[in-house]
Amino acid sequence: MELSLRDEVFRYVKKKYGSEVEYPWPRYPGYAVFRHQDNRKWYGLVMDLPRARLGLPGETSVDVLNVKLDSPLLVDLLTAQEGYFPGYHISRGGWITVLLDGSVPFAEIGGLIDKSYAVTASPQTKKAIRPPKEWLVPSNPHYYDIEHAFDTAREITWKQGAGIKKGDVVFLYVGAPVSAILYKCKVVETDIPYRYRREGLSIRSLMRIRLMKRYDPARFPFELLKTHYGVRAVRGPRGIPEELSAALKR
Repeated sequence: MELSLRDEVFRYVKKKYGSEVEYPWPRYPGYAVFRHQDNRKWYGLVMDLPRARLGLPGETSVDVLNVKLDSPLLVDLLTAQEGYFPGYHISRGGWITVLLDGSVPFAEIGGLIDKSYAVTASPQTKKAIRPPKEWLVPSNPHYYDIEHAFDTAREITWKQGAGIKKGDVVFLYVGAPVSAILYKCKVVETDIPYRYRREGLSIRSLMRIRLMKRYDPARFPFELLKTHYGVRAVRGPRGIPEELSAALKR
């Protein structure tokens, strides 16, 4: 027997996110929600609605899915298309309503569920599910001989910055007198317990990084970072401008 789109949605959230479907309103037995396991926020609501409530012809009911998006532009683009409506009963905060009658392909519906899951997730979950990110990470040769850190080892431990997770890429910027990017590394492990405090430097956890590439100090000096790529300071882990990211990969 072929599954309805409602059932496909339920199977999708169970398989991908481990979400059990809940029916919280006895008065509306066709209304179902699925939540995050940690913060208990909804990331989807399935309803059976009379078609007339959506301005559609016919006297029957239709299944719909409410999901939340974080882009007002995307909301506007989608709700101008067939099969999409402003969120029914939840019209603010980026919620939209999607018909589950075949108007919208399930592959597209699955992508919207993923977006809604990410938007409504807790900070911890958002960090865990976000795509790999590139970071510019400072290093002070006053505290550590970073210029020779990879002379005898391909992997080293380094102070873990907030937000960095396994799979990210870090570019190590070495401070004065070098003042340049020297290494590209892959983060292979995070949250290694460590306690260190000295001369204002405090470390609570380490990450393990693996060398991927070396750069000549003359290739990406601070003056170039400032004048060409808008990097005016490297005081802590920070994201990398797109143009600098492209140059680092060339």
